[in-house]
Amino acid sequence: MPADPAMIALFQDELRLCKVGAGNTVAILSEGTIRADYAEAFLSAAAALGAAGFTINLAPRSERTTEDQHGRNPLTGNRVAIEALCRADIVIDLLGLLFSAEQAEITAAGARMLLVVEPFNVLQTMFPSPDVRRRVEYGEALLKNARELRVTSEAGTDIRYTLGQYPVMTEYGFTDTPGRWDHFPSGFLLTQANDGAVSGTVVLMPGDIINALRRYVTSPVRLQVEAGRVTAIEGDGLDAALLRGYIESYRDERAYAVSHIGWGLNEKAKWHHLAATREADAEIGVHGLAFYGNVLFSLGPNTELGGTNDTACHMDMPLRNCNLYLDGAPIVERGRVVPAEMRAPGY
Repeated sequence: MPADPAMIALFQDELRLCKVGAGNTVAILSEGTIRADYAEAFLSAAAALGAAGFTINLAPRSERTTEDQHGRNPLTGNRVAIEALCRADIVIDLLGLLFSAEQAEITAAGARMLLVVEPFNVLQTMFPSPDVRRRVEYGEALLKNARELRVTSEAGTDIRYTLGQYPVMTEYGFTDTPGRWDHFPSGFLLTQANDGAVSGTVVLMPGDIINALRRYVTSPVRLQVEAGRVTAIEGDGLDAALLRGYIESYRDERAYAVSHIGWGLNEKAKWHHLAATREADAEIGVHGLAFYGNVLFSLGPNTELGGTNDTACHMDMPLRNCNLYLDGAPIVERGRVVPAEMRAPGY
């Protein structure tokens, strides 16, 4: 079946943002028939820009689980495929190499990488822009220079991160820099505390999102954090029970480690998206991760930032109505972005 012209056109625009053109090599990594339409459209888009393209299509997994998305993938051990991807200028990842050693090896070789797994309507409505990049990179400069990040809320959240050991990671939806990874679409930034140097309390409130559970919180959940690890999950409602049960199911103490922290800057991302779509199970949930003014609190793996925790249990929890401070300076106040340089038009 011929690729959808609208999809080819959108992917051409995306590859242009990634500065793909004549003389570049575009590698497209996929699995079985999953996102076969994306693979074909990216090939056509690359050819239209004068780039050489090729696909690596791996045999489908017999079962796909949540764990497959977090460091476990069918590329493992396939040296021929890995080495071919390392030689490309840009890899379009339709498979999902996030948190994997294979992703780290490919980007370390200089190939830039773009994860593309969201439904097409999400790619359209959240299509990236240079202005989102500008605002995310302004936040990156602030975060790189900070030595303490604090998050508070009227609900009782008060947690402090000592910074400096780990880099800042930016996601604005495209990549034109050798060795850089991004997620199409996106619009946020993050870092992690020094090992063991985060303590305090996080209170999840109704309307906050537990991304792995594809669920809005409906009852308060209190997380106690000591020396970089969640030591208690308290709450009488279903949300606390689900969160405890989900983490316990991995049988991995590293799942309780506090991972990254950051904030969302994409005004195109909608907090209500999860409630308004029937496709949520097919998504990573980038609307929730990137919506404007959220504070993104996370547990689990930190290999994306150079850490050693490769637990398969990854818990992103975008929080609403929080305050985020860098060295005491307000960055987000009750979900409103404070520095004028990071505000979206009209906000």
